[in-house]
Amino acid sequence: MRILIVEDEVHLAEALTQILRKQHYSVDAVHDGQEGLDHALSGIYDLLLLDIMLPKLDGIRLLQKLRAQGYATPVILLTAKGETEDKIAGLDYGADDYVAKPFSTDELLARIRAALRRRGEVVPEDTLKLGNIELNPATLKLSCGGKEIKLILKESELLELLLTRKNAVTSKEQIIEKLWGYDSEAEHNNVEVYISFLRKKLLFLHATVRINTIRGVGYSLEVVS
Repeated sequence: MRILIVEDEVHLAEALTQILRKQHYSVDAVHDGQEGLDHALSGIYDLLLLDIMLPKLDGIRLLQKLRAQGYATPVILLTAKGETEDKIAGLDYGADDYVAKPFSTDELLARIRAALRRRGEVVPEDTLKLGNIELNPATLKLSCGGKEIKLILKESELLELLLTRKNAVTSKEQIIEKLWGYDSEAEHNNVEVYISFLRKKLLFLHATVRINTIRGVGYSLEVVS
């Protein structure tokens, strides 16, 4: 799961980034509304945390522009305590929820999980199953039968992406955007390395799930007997 934070208070944005990364989310943070709009329109994010008071383009106008373009990603507003008009405007323009500053970490995480569930996404505390394997993205543990191994974060994120797209082919470009970000310097060989790691671990576990390479297109999962 990848989250975009649009927050002009740099220290708060950094704190939120660390909190969410500890929960195994991938996180990007930007500090003005125009940059937030540009990042959001890349389409790589599963959720936006959006401050209302932003330079260049305020959060309400940013949200309005996104929804006008059919942007369906969940948006949680970060609002000042007592700013009722901002909350109402945000909800009217399509925000999924809001959290008033100062907020507790537990409340924010709960609202993120709820927003992702309402969208029908699999949130990190859930497990993903296919064939005889089960992945827990929150603990990074991959189990199969009586065996269990712990993945590194990028392996877990990659397998999670493939599992949530199990009925589709996932391109290397999609993997790079989801795991590293659309403006990263990651290349196709970075993806190939982690695909290789995962294949070896699935083989070690005697998994019935195989990662297929669709030449020139990307990767897909197959359950074999």
